[in-house]
Amino acid sequence: MNNNSTISVSQLATGYTLRNGEQKIVTKPFDAVLNSGMLTCLLGRNGSGKSTLLRTLSAFQPPIGGDIFIGDKKLTTMTDAEKARTFGVVLTEKINAENLTVTELVGMGRSPFTNFWGTLNPHDISIVEKSLNIVGATPLATRRVTTLSDGERQKVMIAKALAQETPIILLDEPTAFLDYPGKVEIMLILRRLAREQGKIIFLSTHDLEVALQIADSIWLLDRSGGVTTGTPRQLADAGVINSFFDTDEIGFEPATLRFIIK
Repeated sequence: MNNNSTISVSQLATGYTLRNGEQKIVTKPFDAVLNSGMLTCLLGRNGSGKSTLLRTLSAFQPPIGGDIFIGDKKLTTMTDAEKARTFGVVLTEKINAENLTVTELVGMGRSPFTNFWGTLNPHDISIVEKSLNIVGATPLATRRVTTLSDGERQKVMIAKALAQETPIILLDEPTAFLDYPGKVEIMLILRRLAREQGKIIFLSTHDLEVALQIADSIWLLDRSGGVTTGTPRQLADAGVINSFFDTDEIGFEPATLRFIIK
């Protein structure tokens, strides 16, 4: 097990600082661990703080309190170069890559390893080709990014993160804008990557049922800022999911991990 095989948080509190200097806490202090080889989904209603927590874990913004450890190393002590070799991040914002081919875009994932000019050597090219193949996007290699569907683009962005060869991949709403088969396909790809390559894969999503059916572990945010973690089955049996999402119109069936309209 390498020293990047876990992410552990100790009394982590997330949020942001207001213009007057006041700190706004979004998620209250909590302890949790993300393990290699597992797909973990971050769930919560709109406004519960999913994006803030994800950005904090990926070092895009500092925590309000507590510590984040990558293996036995504090995230705050890591250099930018170390972070680039540790985290692959896939955000919802579309990057400005309209004039690039798919191969060129995925090749950008090799930037932590290339020279100043970003020139790819034969090894880099091999990694790019392998990454496209793993996600089933080899037929897209010569296409312009602007011609891709949402589902195709998401596969390519995952391939770019794979080409970075990081032990950790963090994704913000990777199934947004996809139809149901597309959502399932992307989630299954990510679970397979976690298991076959021993990566930590952590993603935020609104697709509750898909996450509950496919994820190995769940981080569940409530509107008061609390964070509860466990397997889908553990959280369902404990009544946690039902208490978070049950309304007068919608119910949750723990036995099937599915929601029903009352």
